[in-house]
Amino acid sequence: MKSDTADNHWNDQWANIKADSKWLTPEADVITWAKGLQPGARVLDLGAGVGRHALWLASHGFDVVALDAAPEGLTEIDKAGGVETVLARMDALPFEDQSFDHVLSWNVIYHGNEEVLSRSISEIQRITKPGGSFLGTMLSNRRLPFEQARYPGQEISRNTWVFDAPGTDKIHPHYFCNAQDLLALFKGFEITWLHDREHEEPGSWHWHLVMERL
Repeated sequence: MKSDTADNHWNDQWANIKADSKWLTPEADVITWAKGLQPGARVLDLGAGVGRHALWLASHGFDVVALDAAPEGLTEIDKAGGVETVLARMDALPFEDQSFDHVLSWNVIYHGNEEVLSRSISEIQRITKPGGSFLGTMLSNRRLPFEQARYPGQEISRNTWVFDAPGTDKIHPHYFCNAQDLLALFKGFEITWLHDREHEEPGSWHWHLVMERL
């Protein structure tokens, strides 16, 4: 089994995106974060999907690159125009060192085992300028009991689970962590904001984090 295969699921989702999909609306946290960035900053949207954040950021004057491993999402972004798109994996970013002022990755980098996640974080650190910020989310281990109550699951490696949930991305590896694990993974960053909260559904716990690249 590959350790980072969720893009297969999401590629199908992006190919059939509906006009009223929640994946077309920017998150409030992203809007708040962007208000504190310098005008015209170069921002990487890592795991851009169909571009809900990349297109919003570009419309507000930022120099945005949208990266994803699912080509159907990038096709939707290209239709809208105004944003450079790059097809690549999150743990092998095709950019020079310190080439971005800031990086955004919403509900993306936890799709894989700890090895994939660690490589992805190292890549984010490599391509971000010192003092630049990273806004992202991670799956909280508070969420794990809720998933286990819904579907049969198996821990395939440390903190990494797959579930017997056909039709969802949960059949692919997902990484769940507590705050101690999270901070250890982001050792090249200084934490500026960290909050564990539920999303739309009860039990849908995610860490929301803003980090400064050291």
